[in-house]
Amino acid sequence: MVKNTLLEALGIEITYLEKGKVIATMPVDERTKQPMGLLHGGASVALAETVASVGAYELVDKETQAVAGLEINANHVRSATEGIVTAVGTILYQGKSTMVWDIKIHDEQDRLICVSRCTMAVMKLRK
Repeated sequence: MVKNTLLEALGIEITYLEKGKVIATMPVDERTKQPMGLLHGGASVALAETVASVGAYELVDKETQAVAGLEINANHVRSATEGIVTAVGTILYQGKSTMVWDIKIHDEQDRLICVSRCTMAVMKLRK
């Protein structure tokens, strides 16, 4: 499911998954840095939305429903230049047609790098 996706391209790995909580890691390397050598904000947002998407998918009926990102925001509060960042996503709200996820990204020293909130749409699959 990860092959030939953004997850593979950015080195994102899901390390923990339970209903309502997802943890994933991403390297800070040539794939995820901007030209100044810092973790690219877009890479952080991609990690955050990945966590929310995986978490939301785990909460729906996979036979009749799908999920997709509806809105995401992020505050980049600290830079990272190397190592691994870890995103922890937890569900804040689960409704019939939307979910809201809180995602916090930390570096290896447990310093907050980014805080994000992602709204996921829950859609009915067409048969």
